[in-house]
Amino acid sequence: MASPGPLNILVVEDEVLLAAALAFLIEEAGCHEVGHAMSSDEALAMATELRPDLALVDVHLRDGPTGIDLARTIANDCGGVALFMTANAKRLPDDFAGACGVIGKPYSEHGVKMALRYLDVCLREGRAPGLPPAGLQLAPAWADRWGLGDLPRTA
Repeated sequence: MASPGPLNILVVEDEVLLAAALAFLIEEAGCHEVGHAMSSDEALAMATELRPDLALVDVHLRDGPTGIDLARTIANDCGGVALFMTANAKRLPDDFAGACGVIGKPYSEHGVKMALRYLDVCLREGRAPGLPPAGLQLAPAWADRWGLGDLPRTA
């Protein structure tokens, strides 16, 4: 369940310009960026300390393809939810490593804002406000959790 107030989001992205653009989109979506990490070690330390509601996680960080392990740790140990942002969605494990979904790169600004607003409702209310917006693919377990059944793997 999300914290009261705006959804708190940790950005885990090793491309500085992309992270800055995401910070802007997060604020535009009515959410709050709590921090930006460029490696999995930095992200884990921040997630443990800051306890974000959601972490936007790039799969391949400067320290290697560690985003998948990081998503599992955030879900299992930090009380948060990960959302992958990657150009390689087909390389994600079938269970999405515990993440709620994926947004494929390249993504649109509008698509990111719509996905964040959608996930805000999902995390706060424990239900999906209809089908996910274009560009957001929910993990199978999260689609089941929110009563959306089998959604095609498109991202």
